Order: sequence, then structure tokens, then C-alpha cells
Amino acid sequence: MFDHRKYKPFQPIDIKGRTWPDQQITEAPIWCSVDLRDGNQALIEPMSVSQKGKMFELLVEVGFKQIEVGFPAASQPDFDFVRSLVTGNKIPDDVTIQVLTQARPELIQRTFESLKGVKKAILHVYNSTSVVQREKVFKTDKAGIIEIAVEGATEVKRCAELAPETDWTFEYSPESFTGTEVDFAVAVCDAVNDVWQPTPERCSIINLPSTVEMATPNIYADQVEWFCRNIKNRESIIVSLHTHNDRSCAVGAAELAVMAGAQRVEGTLLGNGERTGNMDIVVMAMNLYSQGIDPELDFHDMDKIVSVIRECTQIDVHPRQAYSGDLVFTAFSGSHQDAIKKCLDMYEEGSSWEVAYLPIDPRDIGRTYQDVIRVNSQSGKGGVAYVLANKFGFELPRWLQIEFSRVVQKVTEESGQEIHPDEIWNLFNQYYLNNEKMLGLEDFTIAKHEGRETFTAKLAYFGKEIEINGEGDGVLDAFVIALKNAIKIDFEIMEYGEHALGQGADAEAVTYIQLKCEGGRYTGIAISKDIISSSLNAFMNAASQLLSEKQVAA
Repeated sequence: MFDHRKYKPFQPIDIKGRTWPDQQITEAPIWCSVDLRDGNQALIEPMSVSQKGKMFELLVEVGFKQIEVGFPAASQPDFDFVRSLVTGNKIPDDVTIQVLTQARPELIQRTFESLKGVKKAILHVYNSTSVVQREKVFKTDKAGIIEIAVEGATEVKRCAELAPETDWTFEYSPESFTGTEVDFAVAVCDAVNDVWQPTPERCSIINLPSTVEMATPNIYADQVEWFCRNIKNRESIIVSLHTHNDRSCAVGAAELAVMAGAQRVEGTLLGNGERTGNMDIVVMAMNLYSQGIDPELDFHDMDKIVSVIRECTQIDVHPRQAYSGDLVFTAFSGSHQDAIKKCLDMYEEGSSWEVAYLPIDPRDIGRTYQDVIRVNSQSGKGGVAYVLANKFGFELPRWLQIEFSRVVQKVTEESGQEIHPDEIWNLFNQYYLNNEKMLGLEDFTIAKHEGRETFTAKLAYFGKEIEINGEGDGVLDAFVIALKNAIKIDFEIMEYGEHALGQGADAEAVTYIQLKCEGGRYTGIAISKDIISSSLNAFMNAASQLLSEKQVAA
């Protein structure tokens, strides 16, 4: 049954000198949300009145100025919801609601009834124009389709004239535009506009729906450009888009079609819609945002948007859905984590955003940098280091990043699961801060004589107290010499690092030390408000590892 031969390729549009490939989007289109109509009719369980109200409030909060609120002639709940918005005075003055109706007089009349008393509205009327719809559904020729469209446009105009208190805008869609011959689509739309007589001051909206996505986005752009070139009275028409996602290209098709001359885009937040969905306005708007263009919609609290939409639609958002998914900024790969960490370390607030693997700053839509890097068995030193630095303040030196990442990787490989920041911190504590100590500093004195330091101390050494003495070029050097003389083991300091944990006079210092002895390497970390104590204790922690290993070997 899997036989590609029953399909035929979509025929390209015969258009010479297409201009859209050389265009660039420089400003946001007019946005119209159809969440409450297209989105709602695609749900297994349509939204309740309260859910519709919550969705409407969200759309207003995000910044939509045009919102399609329903198909009031098709169902009583839609009719009642439109009435509730109008009579409840719930429509802000800068927002225009839009309603949809088929081009049938009785439905148009019912639609106008739902809008009685509204200050301004878009009356959106449509009829099917595609070859398949004409030949196999309506069994009507082109003249018959034009007659339906003109009859509907005439009734819309008549009803609007009976309600002059409302500021009306008329919108027409040749449904299944992508399956309609472009010259016929122009002919139908010209016939509708001959009835409405739009002007540059009072434009009509001609919406060109990719009701079913049938070809690649470039062909849709060709169709739109051809239409824009050939429609009469172009300056009096707002060309609108309504793309569906059957080929998973709805956003790309809309972007190219805007480049081809369209001024307006209809879609839904997060792309909910029939079949594979409508065009995702979040994605297209954030794509503009990532290019330095004001999308004229506010998505700073993406988690709230996702939460409301999930509550109203009962549809989960895929964790990898662009911009809105929980994991879209999250890197598990070690090389990605390392690159992100290095870029973030160099980033200065207010400068241009140039961070590897992150097309936008996650904070712009309410995410934190803690969401960016998460650790599993695929992660490397960068991810582990990032977690310890950003959540706990430990700026591990590179050698320690490598060493500790191996500890974390072993745990994640054994569990096969992600490891959370608190678990990483517990491992860090276990391996470096709360491990068994063979050496403990009980008391020490430092004296300086002729530029050299003399160090005297009492140590707890395998449960016994010993005294050590040494002289060196600095405190740590003197301590090392004293300890070597006391325990008769030769070692050297290979790595040393320190930094403050926090800011201010009360900030503690952390010291990282790595010792080398007979080919083995031993790490010590210590924290103290006194940098000398921190250094000495880190050294003893490293030496404790060495002594513990020697004891086991003996």
C-alpha cells in the first residue's frame, strides 16, 4: 500500500522575475490570532466558556490587536461567547475581534447578530475555490464559485450598512487558495472587491490560506507574489496569510510569503490547529526577534503562555518545540556545553548576543541559565563546571573540571539518567570536601625572617599529634617542606587555584590544589574565610588522599 506513484508533483507557478528571494523582512506583519476559532475547532474537547475567556485574556496580554474569536453562526457556544465579549465590554479599545462565516446569506445574518453593539470588527467570509473542491465537493464550475463569493460579499455589505454604529472591516478568503489556479483566485477576489469597493483609507483584507500545505514554501511565495502583482486596486488591499503545517513548513511558507508581498499573518500560539496544525506565531515572531526585529508581541513569560495554552487546549507542548519547549535551550552534549559556558563567561550585558548554540538569550523569554545546561552521560566537563559555577559558585580550574566530570559521568552511565544539580553537589562534597582526612591542622604559627617564612604547626596525623617545622619562600612553600620532612614522602604541587565564594568582606575563599607523587595525582579542596587556612587545608586534603592510598597499598 505504500506506493508513491498515486501522487503527482505540484506544478510550479509560471512567474518571471520573481522578487521575493531578494527581499528581507524588516518589520513585523499584522498578526491575527485564530486560537479561538481554528485552534478551538481542532480540539478533541473544545474549550469551555471559561477557557475561552482565559485564552482571550492571554492573547490580549501578549499584544494581539486582531483576534478571531469564533464562528458564531456555526454553534451556539461560539455565538454566546462573542456576545459575552461584546455585552461584557471585554474587548479593549485597541483590539479588533474577527469572526468567520461561510458565504451563505443566512449564516452571514446570524454572524452580524452576534456582533450587535460591537465598536469595531472584522467580518471574515469565505468559500472554497480549489479545483478539487469545485469538481468533487460542490460540483460547480468557476462561474458558480464566483457567484457564491459575490453573493456572500453583497450580503456582508448589506448587513454592515444596517449597523453603521460599528466600524467594519471586510475580509475574504478563497479557501484552499494553494489548490486554486492563481488566475482564478485573482478573478474571485477581484469580483468580491468590486462589491466592497475598498480604498487605501479603508482597505479590505484578502486572506490567502494554505488550507492544506501542498508544495514547498517557495511555491507558496510564488503564488502570493503572482497574486499581489495581478490583483486589481492593490493599494486598497491588505494581503493576509493563513498557512497550515501539513508539510511541517508553515512558518517557512509564511516568512517567504511576507517577503513576496503579504502584510498580515494569521496563526495560533504554539501551532495548534487541524491535522498537523496552524502556523505557530510564537515561532515566526521569535524568529523576527532573533534578527533584531520588534515582533510587536510580548513573549517574555513563555512559561505562563505555555501553561495557559496547555490548560485551555489539553495539549502538551513538545519539550523540543522551538522557543516554547522545556528543553529548547538545554544542552546535554559535552562539546555544546563547553562552548556555551565559554561564550557566557565572555558575554557582557548590553552587548550583541553571540553565544554558541543559543540563537537568543533564554532570559528574554523567562528562562534561566540554569535551564541551559543539564547533565547526563553524554555531557562533559563544561556542563558539570557550569552547574557548579552557576548554582554553587565554584569556578573549577580546567584540570579539576576534567577530573570531576569523570566522576559524574561514571554515575550517569551507571544510572542511565540525567543527574540533577543537587546530586552533582553531593558528589562534589563526597569526593572533595567531606572525604576522610588523614591529616588535620590543629594549630600553626608563621614567622618571617630575612624574606623567608618559618612555619610551625601541630597536626593530627592518623589520630596522633605531631609537630612540624619548615622554612621556605612563602607560607605554603614552608608548609610543604615541613610536611615532607615529617612524613618522609616526596611529592610536588602540580596545580593551584583560588577564588572568592561570593562578594564582600565576609566572603569565603576556596582553594584547589593538585599534588603529584610517583605518577599519581591527588586533589584537595578547602573553604575558609582566611585564604591561608584555605590553602593549607586544601593541601592537607590532597595529602590525605595520597596517605590513604599509601596506607591501602601497605
